[in-house]
Amino acid sequence: MAIWRSLLLIYPRIDVHRAGNTGRHFTHVLSEEEIRYALSSFERFPGLVEELTSSVAGITATVQRVESCLTSVTPMGNEMYWPSPDDTRKELDRFAAPGTFDSVFVLWPQQNLATHASIPCAGWGLGMRASNWSNDATYATVGNARCQVWEVPRLGEVWLHEWLHGVCAFFADLGYPMPEGDADGGGRHGYEQSPTNGWTDYYRDLMTAQVIEAGTRKGIPLHAWTDKPDHRSLV
Repeated sequence: MAIWRSLLLIYPRIDVHRAGNTGRHFTHVLSEEEIRYALSSFERFPGLVEELTSSVAGITATVQRVESCLTSVTPMGNEMYWPSPDDTRKELDRFAAPGTFDSVFVLWPQQNLATHASIPCAGWGLGMRASNWSNDATYATVGNARCQVWEVPRLGEVWLHEWLHGVCAFFADLGYPMPEGDADGGGRHGYEQSPTNGWTDYYRDLMTAQVIEAGTRKGIPLHAWTDKPDHRSLV
């Protein structure tokens, strides 16, 4: 089994003055219940990876609760913000030095569920390729959410989805053709979101190079998971 070493950084507290929005202050502390919802979802993520690759690929997951407060977010256009590696730099360098992990995930307090105050973000989750910026690990962030959001339609799917953005970029750099949109490409390739399994039919085909595009099968062949070189040689 090809193992991807993964780290989840949990930021229970945030206190930021958003750049570009003078005087707009956002502070929030996640409840233990909110953290428990997120962890319940994250704990299903490794099982999804094994299931969808027939146990060819696997995840080892380390969880690190961050004691310090998240004090900055990075603008990403149109008054949107996210906790980029610049904002999590201290924890990345402390807990995820280059070579330590293949993938880093960040849970952050993006919204106050009681007051509906929030930091505008381009999505519930965001994922990107490994680079020196992220200490040579794929990097993904997911905001807090209500219990029902984590559970529908497939528990753990949001972490898989954001992880696949970085993973697809990694294998594309190795020369494996990816379908247009990679993890976002289900609908445009004729797949439908299942009320019980979400987009996992598409993810399975994406993770086994069975997505048909212009008559060609695209995605990550099963042999590529076990043949992959050290990802750090590509960043």
